[in-house]
Amino acid sequence: MAARKSKSTHRVAKLLMFFFTIVFTVLFGRFVYIQATGQIQGVDLEQWAKKKRTSSYTLSAERGNIMDRNGMTLAYDRPTYTVQAIIDETYSKDVPSNRDPLHVDDIDKTAQALAPILGMEESEIHARLEKEGPFQVEFGSKGTNLSQDQKDKIEELELPGIIFSEEPTRFYPNGTFASHILGFTQADETGELTGAMGIEEQKEELLKGEDGAISYERDKYNDKLLDPNEVIKEPDDGSNVYLTIDQKVQTFLEDAMSKVNEQYQPKSMTAVVMDPKTGEILALSNRPSFNPNLRSNIQNWYNDVIARPFEPGSTMKIFTFASAIDAGVYNGEASFQSGSYQPDGSSDDIHDHNNGEGWGAIPYDEGFARSSNVAAGKVAYEMLGPELYREYLEKFNLTKETGIDLPGEASGRLVYDTPLDVITTSFGQATTVTPIQQLMAASAVANDGKMMKPYVISEVIDPDTGDTLEEKKSEVAGEPISSDAAKQTRQLMEKVVHSEEGTGKVYALNDYTVAGKTGTAQIVDPETRRYMTGKGNHIFSFLGMAPADDPELMMYVSVEQPELEPTEVGNEPSSHIFKTVMENSLHYLDIQPDKSNVVKKMKQVDLTDVTEMSVTKAKKELSQAGLEPFVLGSGGEVTEMLPMPNQSLLEGERVFLKTNGTIRMPDLTGWSLREVLNFGKLSGLKVNYIGNGFVYDQGIQPDAKITEDTYLTVDLKPPNEQAPKDEDGQTEEDEEETIENEE
Repeated sequence: MAARKSKSTHRVAKLLMFFFTIVFTVLFGRFVYIQATGQIQGVDLEQWAKKKRTSSYTLSAERGNIMDRNGMTLAYDRPTYTVQAIIDETYSKDVPSNRDPLHVDDIDKTAQALAPILGMEESEIHARLEKEGPFQVEFGSKGTNLSQDQKDKIEELELPGIIFSEEPTRFYPNGTFASHILGFTQADETGELTGAMGIEEQKEELLKGEDGAISYERDKYNDKLLDPNEVIKEPDDGSNVYLTIDQKVQTFLEDAMSKVNEQYQPKSMTAVVMDPKTGEILALSNRPSFNPNLRSNIQNWYNDVIARPFEPGSTMKIFTFASAIDAGVYNGEASFQSGSYQPDGSSDDIHDHNNGEGWGAIPYDEGFARSSNVAAGKVAYEMLGPELYREYLEKFNLTKETGIDLPGEASGRLVYDTPLDVITTSFGQATTVTPIQQLMAASAVANDGKMMKPYVISEVIDPDTGDTLEEKKSEVAGEPISSDAAKQTRQLMEKVVHSEEGTGKVYALNDYTVAGKTGTAQIVDPETRRYMTGKGNHIFSFLGMAPADDPELMMYVSVEQPELEPTEVGNEPSSHIFKTVMENSLHYLDIQPDKSNVVKKMKQVDLTDVTEMSVTKAKKELSQAGLEPFVLGSGGEVTEMLPMPNQSLLEGERVFLKTNGTIRMPDLTGWSLREVLNFGKLSGLKVNYIGNGFVYDQGIQPDAKITEDTYLTVDLKPPNEQAPKDEDGQTEEDEEETIENEE
């Protein structure tokens, strides 16, 4: 019995020894294999370990900037940060005692330090840090969108457990400024910023760039190894897009439209300023608008200047009369019977805007100045005829899109089925066009027959190499009329503003002649499908150019359904925008005034170069030429001068001579804007100005020492609006205010 048991025990022992021998052999062989090959199931262990201890991060490409024509930044990437706090104690369990913990270990200290930077109450931060359960917490809206400065201040505190996440943010430094041109960006499903409208959408591929990456090996505390095998692929930043927009002109426009919007509460407004010689858009704005930084409550996603066709009203008469003049069928001295007109084959008649009363038998030239619908209808239907008139409308590009380099352009619709359609089209009813279509067509009138294609993108530049990737040049889109016809049309348009019978006298500028045409477009009621009635239920518009003889700027402005006082007329809001923007812009661009009785009587003087002359000699030479020298500084030699030499100036104009030494502020009262700007350029001042005309008040007092990059604000008013000052330099208004304050 014992022998059998012993045999059985030995047999089991042998089996176990054999089994463990096999297991040991397999395991040993496996270890030998792994050591020899460094692989498990085809996985390279060295590469696997390297991957486990390697951190990889994306290096985000910086989105390209959008700049104005002078290099002022209108849109750029600005990093923002979200602050977070790790509150799970287990995150610090493997940290050596000589190192700071990785979680928030002192709640009181952390709350006290963060509160003033985040603008939060200590108790609120304390409550968040005391939560049980979550690995980390955030601090609500106060802890997001932090600036670089806020992040730096928090990092300087060296608070354990406080970390940051970076988020790309697009920043528009001017807020509500050319918003429908610039557009905005928004994060896509991957978190990357993508253009949603405007230039941001139009130039997405060039603006976005290409992300890079960085990888390195680290220890379990996320510190780099001594030999981290770091690999870096640098990001390829996006390209910079330069616009034709001029920040100063755009600011004039935004300010004027904001003021009108606040005062009159119109349903909508559009305005655009264009260089008619090149097609460059210098400013463009719509109301309602929006702040692209906030993008909240956007009421209008469309750029109405290019995307909203409507019945333009009497601005259409520009192209009707220009066509007849070019065709050689127009006789401006011939008379017609104003009031009403019924074309052949039509049961309907059309009426002039003064309730169809008209002004009796008047010449066609006067009919244009008075904005007679009858005159326009007879010119289109009888002088030109429907077929020829349609050909001219097509030549003026009023039947298709302009091709402007902005997304979302729409084209109007030519309604031309009956004789009545032809006639109503001639004065801007039934047929629809967009503001940009009108502006492009009008460039032919302003530019001696050459019609310029409008554009807003000037060039695209690689920020790393400086290479030009795209460059836009002026493009002649057609020549619908001759140079002589354009000049004759401008003369007709000048009468609209500067003749006694003209409908556009309210659009006259102080220093420049204007050629333009008013428009009072009727609005179709969407419910009744009839034209709305009532004083303010129109779109009041104006298309004007200045100086009239040789236009340097052209502007279209429209105001829809303004809330008018009983004593106000419909074109007051639109005229305020036009006059403010055009007068200031022409002065800013240093365009010589052409509308001054004094100017016409004065002789022109050729300005010689007096730089490097002594101040005494330079003053004498300029005075003898009939100019007024003005010295900046206390040096004895002229180093710079403005205006630049070899120009023709008017007798009595100021010439600014810069020398070395301290520059002091003069009394600018009565100076023109051009003189103030020249003074600012030489002295290093940054000039802001309000209004138009001549200096009435200045922000820096006379005789104050001038330092560069200081801002000078001047208040400009026409001479007839300036209150007389007494011997102490006070106006009656100043004295009344002083008395009230004393009381």
